[in-house]
Amino acid sequence: MTFALRNRQELDSEQFAQMLEHSPAKAAQALLAAAGQDIVEAQLLLGQILLDGRGIEKDPALARRWFAIAANRGSAMAHNMLGRCLEHGWGGEVDLAAAAARYAQASRAGLDWGMYNFANLMATGRGVEQDSTAALGLYRQAAELGHAKSMNLLGRYLEEGRHCPRDEASAQHWYQRSAEAGDFRGQFSYAGVLAGKGQVHEALVWLQRALAIGNVNFLKVAGPALEQAADAEIRALAPAYQARLLQLQAGH
Repeated sequence: MTFALRNRQELDSEQFAQMLEHSPAKAAQALLAAAGQDIVEAQLLLGQILLDGRGIEKDPALARRWFAIAANRGSAMAHNMLGRCLEHGWGGEVDLAAAAARYAQASRAGLDWGMYNFANLMATGRGVEQDSTAALGLYRQAAELGHAKSMNLLGRYLEEGRHCPRDEASAQHWYQRSAEAGDFRGQFSYAGVLAGKGQVHEALVWLQRALAIGNVNFLKVAGPALEQAADAEIRALAPAYQARLLQLQAGH
C-alpha cells in the first residue's frame, strides 16, 4: 500500500490520517516506503510515529535520526522535533545547547512551536543565555500566529507586568483566546479572571474543561490552587482535580 501524493514530494495528509486511524501498521509500512523515497513530510511523520510507537515498534533513537534527516532537508517542524529530542533526551543524550539551536532554526523559519520552545529555553537560561525580554517577544509572535500555549504565557507576562507594562485587559484577551483554542492552562487562567470578576458559573465551565484535558504537571499545581480559592463552589472542585491526578499517575 502506498500513499497518494499531492505532487511527487508531498503526502496526502488526509489519506495518511485515515490510514493511521484505521490501520496503523499498514500506515507505518506505507510511511516507511515514502520516507525512503526522500519525501520530507513522510520522514517527519515517520519520526513521530516511531517516537509514539503507533503502528510501529517504539524507537526514539531511530525517530531522532529521521527528524535529523528531515531537518537537514529544510523541514521547520523536524528542526523543532529534533530540538525536543535533544531537550528531553528522547533517543539519545540531552544537549540543551543543540536543542536551542534547533528551536532557533525552526523559529527563524516562522514555526510557532519553534518560537514557543526556544522562548521557553531563553526564559530559563537553559542551553542559551537567559533573555526574558527576547522570550516575551517570541511568545508574542507565536501567540499572534495562533499558538495557544504562547497566548497563555503572553497573558501571564501582561498580567504580572514582567518585562512589559502591566495590562490586565490585554492579559484577559490572551487568556480567553488561549482557552478557546483548547489550552488547559489558558482555560485555568481565564477561569481565574472570570472568578475574580464574580462570574463563577462561567469560571467553573472552563475549570471543568481544563480538568478533562490537563496533564499531571498541571494538575499537581492546579488542585492545590483551587483549594485556596475564595469561592466555595470553586474550592469544591479541588477533589476532582486530585482524583484525576491520581488516575493519570496510575496510568488509567
